Amino acid sequence: MSTTNNLTNSSTWKRILYMLLFAFTYSIAEFVIIGIAIVNTVFKLFTGDINENLSALGKQSSLYVYDILLFLTYNTEKKPFPFSAWPNKDPKTLS
Repeated sequence: MSTTNNLTNSSTWKRILYMLLFAFTYSIAEFVIIGIAIVNTVFKLFTGDINENLSALGKQSSLYVYDILLFLTYNTEKKPFPFSAWPNKDPKTLS
């Protein structure tokens, strides 16, 4: 395929648009994860234990970021949520 064909390939441009969307989504998710970490640290300081619901949200958010990064780095063509199911993998089984 020539360079001209590569530059005019509509599927490549669509993927670039999706990549921009997910790069923006990644920055929001990163902010959420940092917030979860801070709030859970405050819980630990004041109650002696973490908030399990926040931990679960942090785990799911981390898996979502992982899916985004796989897509952004061309390791998968599967678009992350909301174009596919919300990730619910066990992080120990990721490879």
